[in-house]
Amino acid sequence: AVKKARGNRKEIMQEIEQHLKTGLAKHHLPIIYVSGREKHLYSIYKKMRNKKVPFAEIMDVYAFRIISEDMDTCYRALGAVHQLYKPVPGRFKDYIAIPKANSYQSLHTTLFGPYGVPIEVQIRSREMDHTADAGIASHWLYKNLGAAPDEAQLKARIWLKNLMELQESSHNPIEFFENVKIDLFPDEVYVFTPKGEIMELPAGATAVDFAYNVHTDIGNGCIAAKINRRLAPLSTTLSNGQTVEVIIAPGARPNPAWLNFVVTSKARSNIRHFIKDQKHTESVSLGRQLLEKSLETLGYEITLFSDDNWKVVLYHFNYKTKDDLLEAIGLGNQLPLVIARELLEKIAASDKKQNPIISKQPLMIKGSQGMVVDFADCCRPIPGDPIVGVFNVGKGLLIHLEQCKTIEKICANPERCVAVQWSDDVTGEFKVDLRVEVANQRGALANLASTIARTDSNIEDISMNAYDGRYNVINLTVSVRDRRHLARVMRRIRAIKMVTKIQRRR
Repeated sequence: AVKKARGNRKEIMQEIEQHLKTGLAKHHLPIIYVSGREKHLYSIYKKMRNKKVPFAEIMDVYAFRIISEDMDTCYRALGAVHQLYKPVPGRFKDYIAIPKANSYQSLHTTLFGPYGVPIEVQIRSREMDHTADAGIASHWLYKNLGAAPDEAQLKARIWLKNLMELQESSHNPIEFFENVKIDLFPDEVYVFTPKGEIMELPAGATAVDFAYNVHTDIGNGCIAAKINRRLAPLSTTLSNGQTVEVIIAPGARPNPAWLNFVVTSKARSNIRHFIKDQKHTESVSLGRQLLEKSLETLGYEITLFSDDNWKVVLYHFNYKTKDDLLEAIGLGNQLPLVIARELLEKIAASDKKQNPIISKQPLMIKGSQGMVVDFADCCRPIPGDPIVGVFNVGKGLLIHLEQCKTIEKICANPERCVAVQWSDDVTGEFKVDLRVEVANQRGALANLASTIARTDSNIEDISMNAYDGRYNVINLTVSVRDRRHLARVMRRIRAIKMVTKIQRRR
């Protein structure tokens, strides 16, 4: 393909290079040198394969570099080469005005060369070329000792500072290495803050990446975004030239689902760091509650045990600190009743007699409680239902209905279950499954959806099966606040003329 399209490549290279030198000389520009290179066949092949593009879309088979004395000459040289050959629309990038994160600066343009051959031209100053070839650290060697840092050096320092922050927030070397790779090989997109400042992000970046790039606290607290003054989802991919504004709220926190669409290492690392810390805090808190309840069932208080008692138990179960043990209980890796019995064995008999019996109170459930208390999909309990807690190894406490068939064997072992009860101030929305039989008539589904919307509920999932020729069965998953809200939803649905039967699926 190269032979057919390019002919004698060596002659073309010489011809283009001579044209460039002659054109620049006419404008009396202080150019240091002009050099060209032709892309190797294997490099062309790799680029076609990796980017999945045909040979005709490879624009840098011939590339030329123009090195000038200063920045002003770079822009004048750009005008000169555009007079020689027509530029390809959309292929110009100004990395001098907006340098890359690693301080790379250059003008990139693609031109229609002789015989229709596309050629890429890079124009930069001698200092920029030195930085590009030798890396950001070379700037300190290139500049005279004692000279004030230039803009490229300052950007390099910021980049290295961000690199250090990334290392501190990464949990292991592999995660750090993966995050750094993202930053080392970015394709950039440039967006504006509401104050008009330019921000550089990798291609594919979202509003969440933008928020974390502004500040970690902004990213952790963001709840929505405005793109070009219009509300947009946080997962929206940003494009060049857009103005992005982040809306934050007190008490907001990162959503683990953000990890599915963020692309910057800073966003990914901070989200993971926050989730890990949050999960640890919630696990320790739940573990303490579970252990207290287990001790109460045996008639003792957690405050009764001394540090020496704890040290013996920690050594026995191979934990370094009390928080480590409580976290393991909260995550379901240790059974609280087993730990409670072990603690009782370490306390003196005289202390036991002095301790009063405590009334047994179930663990109160106020909602999803973060990442360590969740609700079973098999029975979908909602506030008002009789419930029981089951330890889910590595994940915390899973709440089931008392009559759920999937936990009959588990609850035969009292150490695997814990008594729980809905709190009076329970909050949040809970999913519940409904089975609705409707007449096979036009508009039945639309009527059902609008009725559910009017009850302040939301359809999370829906499927339809043919029951017979006259009726269809619609399986719904809707969100409700409690049993009263569910009863209101079911009454409204039952009132629809086309509905013949409705029941809750468990």
